Amino acid sequence: MLYDIVTFDCYGTLVDWNCGIRDAFARAAAADGVEADANELRGRYAEIEPVVEARVYRRYRDVLAETARRAAERAGWTMADRTAAAFAASLPEWRPFPDTNLALERLKGGGIRLGILSNVDRDLLAGTLGHLAVTFDLVVTAEDVGSYKPAHGHFLEGRRRIGDARWLHAAQSYFHDVVPCDALGVDSAWINRHGETASGDARPTRELATLTDLANWLAPV
Repeated sequence: MLYDIVTFDCYGTLVDWNCGIRDAFARAAAADGVEADANELRGRYAEIEPVVEARVYRRYRDVLAETARRAAERAGWTMADRTAAAFAASLPEWRPFPDTNLALERLKGGGIRLGILSNVDRDLLAGTLGHLAVTFDLVVTAEDVGSYKPAHGHFLEGRRRIGDARWLHAAQSYFHDVVPCDALGVDSAWINRHGETASGDARPTRELATLTDLANWLAPV
């Protein structure tokens, strides 16, 4: 066994973040009675969220709502406060990728402990955990550390809890996860679902296309 524990980013890695954001914008537009391109808004959201997260820490529910409002404003839509709140509250409804649960079960069955390091609040994550097929041995949220990745708080707290065990962090986001792992000497698996090109000098320990590929590597059948 190469690693004793594998931690995951949640949204974008285990859960289909793109579809979740897109569908949340489609529902929000219907609620406010406006026409909007949900895919375009999803792209705007991805650009704006790191800026909002980099300011003074606030709960992720507030980050979701504020980022959604800003993305809508750029598209000429003043999103109602109740709509922004419903947008944020929808996160626990977002669904895992088709490969997520089988890969998690294979890893767990192979004797590997599993964890989550997520830029989210505990109550929102609790809803998501109901869609996942395993019990996680370790969970670190932004609410726990008072900061958002790529800040190092999640990883420092993860190392404190994990101790000397052999640790791999698996994530889809190069910016949020691979970069801080490289800086801190944490082994990482870049789950590069979208075939992106690294935007900096940081390099993962392994680059893979799917969670199935991760399971094939660490827990071959």
